[in-house]
Parts: sequence; C-alpha cells; structure tokens
Amino acid sequence: MKADIHPDYHSVVFHDVTSDFKFLTRSTMSSKDTVKWEDGEEYPLIKVEISSASHPFYTGKHKVIDTSGRIDKFQKRYAR
Repeated sequence: MKADIHPDYHSVVFHDVTSDFKFLTRSTMSSKDTVKWEDGEEYPLIKVEISSASHPFYTGKHKVIDTSGRIDKFQKRYAR
C-alpha cells in the first residue's frame, strides 16, 4: 500500500440520540466532541439520528400501511 493516501481509521463512539444507545466501533469519521468510554479511554463522539436500536425495521415496530387496498389489488392481479 502507498503511504499517506488512506484516511485515518480510528476508534469512535456512535451515539443514537433518539434511543440513548452508544456503541464503540472504528471509523474514518472524526468529531470535536469526545466521550469517556467504559474502558476509561476518551473517544470522539459521533451523534446519529437513527441506528439499529431505534430503526423500526430492527426494533419490530415496522408497520406496513395499506392505502386504498393496494396490497389486495396486487394479490388479486397476480394470483395463481
């Protein structure tokens, strides 16, 4: 690999602000905000709006909204 062409890949903490869920991972993102993690080290803090802890698909709160019977129309049209 060539030297000095790759971005800095370091440990960061992502904080889901809607569910107050934090996880430590590695990323090329950086931030001026920092947080002290469980291991006593201080890491950059990246705030996100949604993660697996708050996304409806992963939490099981995913709802399919059927407006004007579109699913029924589709199933009738392509019924075998």
